[in-house]
Amino acid sequence: MKRTYSLRLRLTLIILVPLLFVAGATGLWQLNNARVTANEVFDRSLQSAALSVTNDVALSGGDALAPGTRQILSDTSGGPVFYHVYAPDGVIVAGYATPPVGIPLAGDGDLSPVYFNAEYLGRAVRGFRMRTRMQVDDFSGIFTTTVWQAVTIRDDFVQDLMLRSLVTISSIITSLALIVWFGIRIGLHPLNDLQQAIDLRSGEVLKPIQRPVPVEVEGIVRTLNRLLGQVSEAMATQSEFISNAAHQLRNPIAGVLALAESVRSAPSDTARRERADDLVDAAKETSQLAQKLLTYERTKSISPVSANETFAINDLLGAVAEEFCRKNANGISIAVEPAPDTISVAGDRTMIREAISNLIDNALKHGGPDLSKISIRLEASPEDVTVVVRDDGIGLSDAQIHTALQRFGQVSENSGGSGLGLPIVERVAERHGGGLKLLGLEPGLEARFTLGLKGI
Repeated sequence: MKRTYSLRLRLTLIILVPLLFVAGATGLWQLNNARVTANEVFDRSLQSAALSVTNDVALSGGDALAPGTRQILSDTSGGPVFYHVYAPDGVIVAGYATPPVGIPLAGDGDLSPVYFNAEYLGRAVRGFRMRTRMQVDDFSGIFTTTVWQAVTIRDDFVQDLMLRSLVTISSIITSLALIVWFGIRIGLHPLNDLQQAIDLRSGEVLKPIQRPVPVEVEGIVRTLNRLLGQVSEAMATQSEFISNAAHQLRNPIAGVLALAESVRSAPSDTARRERADDLVDAAKETSQLAQKLLTYERTKSISPVSANETFAINDLLGAVAEEFCRKNANGISIAVEPAPDTISVAGDRTMIREAISNLIDNALKHGGPDLSKISIRLEASPEDVTVVVRDDGIGLSDAQIHTALQRFGQVSENSGGSGLGLPIVERVAERHGGGLKLLGLEPGLEARFTLGLKGI
């Protein structure tokens, strides 16, 4: 069996996984943005430091730097900045005597500022060089100012910025996860209530669920209520059928037992044979009733899976009529009027044959002494096909038709039937997308057994 996960876990993962993906993408973007921002901030700080140093050298001749400039050099963006200033003749005017290794060379008259990466005392540094035409004491020309700072200061700044961003994003994700988890848990409370309502249902309690439910599960509840109603109706029908069947079988079985006792107590062989014949007849009637009960129950199982046989309805009518003509000892005419064209029907061939046989048998048994003719006609349309069984017997009134269509319904006390023939026909027709209709005639009765042609 395929493993399933809780709805709460599924919803949490569906919401949190995209959030984690977005958070990861945001973190990478923030890392790159922090690096770019740090480089811009530090480069501008180096440029500001170089401008301040150049200005102080021009004012003091390199003898001293202003307090503000010293403060900039001592702690620019979190670390010291080193510097030196060279005169046009290459003599150092101010700053540190040892320059970084890897400063780009400048051509004569080139005043373009340059950012560079170099190495100073074994450490990677980032530097800025600017060349300015000015006069200091007796020297006039292009003075070169170079400032630099360790790259590790920038890296520490970026790491600190990323750590703060990571803490912020993690806190937001954690808060969202908790909100989502508890929100889903609270939001699913109506489903827990629905589960409790379903748990209260049992084989004895199948009433529909009436409590309010979320819109998203209203369809499920409607379907469940419909199924509960169908099960309840089926159970009630089955209970009624069992009760009626037990009632109908009680008298025939009692008669069989009584006849069996009379056979055993017969005073002579002749009487025993006569009573044995009566016993056989009673047993046959009981067997036929039991067979009708089983057939009626079988009609419930007709479905698109079982009713998938395609056959010509004309051939079936001819076979059924021929069988009754062979059995008919009263000389009653049974005629078939087939359709001019071959009509194929998809359904349960056995049950349809049983239904048509029941209609003919019903006419033979209940047509009365004046019955002389039974006609079987086929009518077809694009949507359905109708088997019309008509006789010229005594017929039935509207009230009698209503009774005849009821299970175990008997039109008269001496009808001799099981009361299941017509209900079987009606159920077979309904299971095949059609129906049964009885029409009283003068004289006779017309039964219209309709089958749908579009499947069931």
